[in-house]
Amino acid sequence: AARSMEEGGHDQYPPSPGIPQLRRALADRYGPLLGRDLDPDTEITVTCGCTEALAASFLGLIDPGDEVVVIEPYYDAYPADAAMAGATPRYVSLRPPNFELDRDELRAAFGPRTRAIVVNNPHNPTGRVFSETELGAIAELCVESDAIVFCDEVYEEMTFDHAHQRLATFEGMWERTLTLSSLGKTFSLTGWKLGWGIGPAELTSGLRSAHQFLTFTTPTPVQHGAVAAMSAQVSFYEDMRASYRRKRDLLASGLESVGFDPHIPQGTYFLMAGHPDAGNDREFCRWLVAKAGVVTI
Repeated sequence: AARSMEEGGHDQYPPSPGIPQLRRALADRYGPLLGRDLDPDTEITVTCGCTEALAASFLGLIDPGDEVVVIEPYYDAYPADAAMAGATPRYVSLRPPNFELDRDELRAAFGPRTRAIVVNNPHNPTGRVFSETELGAIAELCVESDAIVFCDEVYEEMTFDHAHQRLATFEGMWERTLTLSSLGKTFSLTGWKLGWGIGPAELTSGLRSAHQFLTFTTPTPVQHGAVAAMSAQVSFYEDMRASYRRKRDLLASGLESVGFDPHIPQGTYFLMAGHPDAGNDREFCRWLVAKAGVVTI
């Protein structure tokens, strides 16, 4: 990124959808993962992080009065994006200890006004990696309801002994799915705010129409840096997963040793833990601040 400014003079506006080199690198990386040849000109858009990709997707493809299915607990941008688009969220809950998606509850959330569902996989904050059966149920309902999908896959490389499957690869789903991700989580470059949306030209067009007037483009130097990141070897991803697995196990064993009930995550860098006090969550959090000096989210 630094060299692109110092040596290449890359500090002016790039094309709004992203520099061609990065879109080509993303097509080369994600084509095999999605099982298709991707067109970098019409099917890939570079955004200011996945958060902007989400906002642009909602604003470009959701109309006032639409309903959007949201799986809870959730990343807090989802209902905010729905509100900005004038849509109504319909919630489906994941519950401990397994945080599995209930097929009946999912079906009940779909209705005649359902336009989209947000699928965060691997899931923040439960650490769940959805199974083929769960993803198949989502795909079936989306095809049946003619709904589109915003797949937030920013933790795609952070999985532990559970395979991450991409909803866009399921039958009938490519044409109705935007796969969204970013550089931040995988490469620990959250401050770069560089993300992307991948999907069919029709959905990409909607995303781009909003992206044009949200941020217009993503900073040029970080895009050149991202081209280099996309060339990472397989060993980089393997080493990263091993490092996070060690940290996960250390945190879980430490929490368990002082009386918490940790739920071992299948992916992401989040860990849910039941607290030893049977009382109210908020009361326990306040007690934890006062007694242990530990602030929780």
